[in-house]
Amino acid sequence: MIDLFTFDSTVPRIVFGVGSLSKVSEELGRLGRGRALVLSTPHQKNDAQALASALGELAVGVFSGAVMHTPVDVTTEALSMFNGSGADCVVSLGGGSTIGLGKAIALRNNAPQLVVATTYAGSEVTPILGQTENGIKTTIRTSSILPKTVIYDPELTFGLPVPMSVTSGLNAMAHAVEGLYAQDRNPVASLMAMEGLAALRKALPAIVKLPRDPPARADALYGSWLCGVVLGAVGMSLHHKLCHTLGGTFDLPHADTHAILLPHTVSYIEQAVPELLAPVAQLFGSPRAGTGLHDFAFSIGAPMRLRDLGVTADDLDRATALVVSNPYWTPRPLEAGGIRALLQDAWEGVRPS
Repeated sequence: MIDLFTFDSTVPRIVFGVGSLSKVSEELGRLGRGRALVLSTPHQKNDAQALASALGELAVGVFSGAVMHTPVDVTTEALSMFNGSGADCVVSLGGGSTIGLGKAIALRNNAPQLVVATTYAGSEVTPILGQTENGIKTTIRTSSILPKTVIYDPELTFGLPVPMSVTSGLNAMAHAVEGLYAQDRNPVASLMAMEGLAALRKALPAIVKLPRDPPARADALYGSWLCGVVLGAVGMSLHHKLCHTLGGTFDLPHADTHAILLPHTVSYIEQAVPELLAPVAQLFGSPRAGTGLHDFAFSIGAPMRLRDLGVTADDLDRATALVVSNPYWTPRPLEAGGIRALLQDAWEGVRPS
């Protein structure tokens, strides 16, 4: 018997398929907009300029200063360009950093957003913004920052480096796994979570072997989309809290942090609700979800140790204090000793026991 549940869908319009990048101008027309500011990271500046050129009069310029964790000072700079150019919308070309900047702009001026996703971040389909100020990362959830349209063109991910593909894919997996034990979990979100996990489990090893494999790239985008929908549909828990704490406080690479912590946060939660994570263990062919995720990540060459990101042992004490000082719901209570042990394992890169 299915229990009473609520499913609040936040899925924007999706345009999926090879060649769909060419649909940007058409989609701007659907939104009734014709003066787009194109956003990107410095690394994708050339791609953003090429897109702006293709849009012609529909683009008013390119801001290529998006960075990790959406610092407020960068948002202020982008807003100045937005206002000065007379833009009426943003087109975010890239992954989580660029999408976050688009959301931060929308939070302040309600600008419509069109996203061209080039990684597996998943944030393009969520009403969630994480932004950083004075070394503290805070999270905002509001429907006003949800992008209006998302374009998924697998061809745009052919050149995504394999290490980044791996960490970005594991980041997406984290959204789905946490959705399975969320306080407001529901059978619809859980169905999407397992479908997304299965698609990424199939796609990532294939991408490692053949980075330009079209079916694998399409599967990875499909899986990351579903995982992102889960992230937007239910509340997150320990894993995302730890990643935001570490990332915002120590300026760690977002996807790498997710990839390293995931097996350990899942192992911590699994001790309290093994039945909720049993489908994950089964999918990855392991007695337990935490070990299954660890072994899968290791097999595709994912980063495994926090200390390789520059985290020190003293940092672990500080991170533990920050996490337990701000209580929030988790299936297993936040215990300082348990959190510190979790972080120690992640710092050393040991297999969850």
